[in-house]
Amino acid sequence: MSDDQTPAGNPEPGGSEPGTPGPGTPERGGSERGGPERGGPEPAEIRFFGTTWVHHDGGYVLRRAGAAVGSLALAAAGAVVLRFAFQGLEIAAVGPFVGILVVAGFAICSALAFRRTWDGFVRRPDPAARSAADASSQGLMLIGFIGSLLAYFCRSLVEAPGERLHRAEYTAARERYARRRGARTGNPAAKKSRPKKRR
Repeated sequence: MSDDQTPAGNPEPGGSEPGTPGPGTPERGGSERGGPERGGPEPAEIRFFGTTWVHHDGGYVLRRAGAAVGSLALAAAGAVVLRFAFQGLEIAAVGPFVGILVVAGFAICSALAFRRTWDGFVRRPDPAARSAADASSQGLMLIGFIGSLLAYFCRSLVEAPGERLHRAEYTAARERYARRRGARTGNPAAKKSRPKKRR
């Protein structure tokens, strides 16, 4: 009875016996579940895009168009609000010097906010420098919000904002996972081959 059952259990890797399918189940189970896409690290989500940036599916193009149009519309609305503020200064007759200072201040803050937002899409800031600079840059980003919106608009024309950075990190995580998985699957085979040689 035992001789007839063993050949029937070997050709079926998904059998109910715990001993037979043990060595093959991690590899086959990972391939049946979607391979590295589901078995390894998950991609990080991007605001307004989720994980559609991985394969450019799920309305990725429409999301990019919506992000570009929305950020440009908000920047235009912000410019209108600033125009009303400048008109208020003119009505108050504060003088041309104050008006020039206000315009220059908003222009400089918008340029710095554009640069800071753009760099955030390309590279990950240093955690130590980030904690020290966050408190000082909150007011700058608030004043130069038009620059941040314009940076978001320009980046949406090329890709999902932050897609290149997230893709590089995701690819590196996948490579590290593949190396660790290869090392783990190699060790049990080496350990099981040694007792067979001794026998």
